[in-house]
Amino acid sequence: MAFTSWRGTMGLIKPTHRPGSLEETIRLLPEGIGVVPVTVGLAEGTRTEFLGALDAIERRVAELATLDGIDLIAPAGAPPFMVHGYAGEAETVAGWEKRYGLPVVTAGMTQVWAMRALGVRRIVGLSYLAGPLNDDFARYFTDAGIEVLSMTGISVPFDQVQQLSSWEVYRHAKAAYLAHPTADAIYLLGGGWRILDVIEELEQDCEVPVLHSVAARVWATQRHFHTRQPRTGYGRLLAELPPFAA
Repeated sequence: MAFTSWRGTMGLIKPTHRPGSLEETIRLLPEGIGVVPVTVGLAEGTRTEFLGALDAIERRVAELATLDGIDLIAPAGAPPFMVHGYAGEAETVAGWEKRYGLPVVTAGMTQVWAMRALGVRRIVGLSYLAGPLNDDFARYFTDAGIEVLSMTGISVPFDQVQQLSSWEVYRHAKAAYLAHPTADAIYLLGGGWRILDVIEELEQDCEVPVLHSVAARVWATQRHFHTRQPRTGYGRLLAELPPFAA
C-alpha cells in the first residue's frame, strides 16, 4: 500500500461536530499531507462555553500526541483561545508544546501570521457570534499588533451557521468594508459558515485580501510542511502562498 502522508500529517482538532470545514481543508491541502481529525463537541457558542473549553481541547492534544506519525497539532476554532487573550493563548500553546513534544498551531495564530504575511495592518472583521465576544476578538488582534476598525457579528443561531447563505455573508462583509474603506483586509472569523465560494468575488469587488479560517489553516500548514501548491479561486492567500513574515 502506498504511504499517503509522505509530506507530513496534521492532527486537526475541530471545536464542533459540524461538517464542512474539515472537508474543505482536506480538499485544499496538497496531496501527501494527511489529516487526522478529532472533535470536541462545542454546541452553544457562548463565551462561558468557550472559556471552559481548553481542558477538553488539551485532552484531544494529548490523544493526538500519542499517535504515531503526527507531525503537527492544529486546534481549529479561534474563539476558545481568543477569549483568553493573545498572551494567554501564547502561554497555553507553549505549555502544550513543552508537555507533549509537538508543534501546536491554533486558528488565531494562523490568521495573525497570514495577516502579517500579506502586510495587513488594519482590518474590518465579521463573525457569526453576537455581542461582547466580538470585543474579545477585536482585543486579540489589537494585542497582536493589528488595528481593528470594526468587529461585528451576524445574528444567526450557532447550530444553524452552516445554513447561512454565502452571499448574505458577502453582503454584510462588503458593507462593513465600505464603512471603513481604509482597511487593508476583510476578516471572516469562524469555520462554521460555508463561504469559500465568495472569497474571490469579495476580494475583487473590495480590492483587498479576504482572510478566512480554512484558507489560513491551509496556507499555514503548507508553509509548515515546506510545500508550495497554490490554489486559485479562493483568494489571494492561497493563490500566492506568501512566506511567513520575518
